[in-house]
Amino acid sequence: MSLQSKVMEQMKIAMKAKDTVALESLRAIKSALLLESTSGSGKELTEEDEIKLVQKLVKQRKDSAAIFMEQGRQDLADPELAQVTVIEQFLPEQLTEEEVEKVVVQTIDTTGASGMKDMGKVMGIVSKELAGQADGKMISAIVKQKLNS
Repeated sequence: MSLQSKVMEQMKIAMKAKDTVALESLRAIKSALLLESTSGSGKELTEEDEIKLVQKLVKQRKDSAAIFMEQGRQDLADPELAQVTVIEQFLPEQLTEEEVEKVVVQTIDTTGASGMKDMGKVMGIVSKELAGQADGKMISAIVKQKLNS
């Protein structure tokens, strides 16, 4: 089942339940998918493209919530965070920090990375391997930590 059909199915459920937060979140996903598919590139969206799109939506909402919290506007941050939980259900299961750390250590060992100069190489491999399963910020922090030690 494609992401578009999963979103449509969830939208029907949200409409029947009168869940406005879920409905707003699902419409955002549907809108982003529609925009991407009609962008004129002529290519079909792959599952990887769909995951990247959903990750982008989650990141946007988390960033907005962080800004609102910095400004002391919890009333605006809460809806953003509620949307994050709805949108994240369309991502693959997220890995824990320990699981990401194992992959990073394994990649460093196999590539022979020895310092910060190899960060780009390690980040590229790990990011590709964990696509959609871990946040880029977390991967970056772990890679930096492991390469500096």
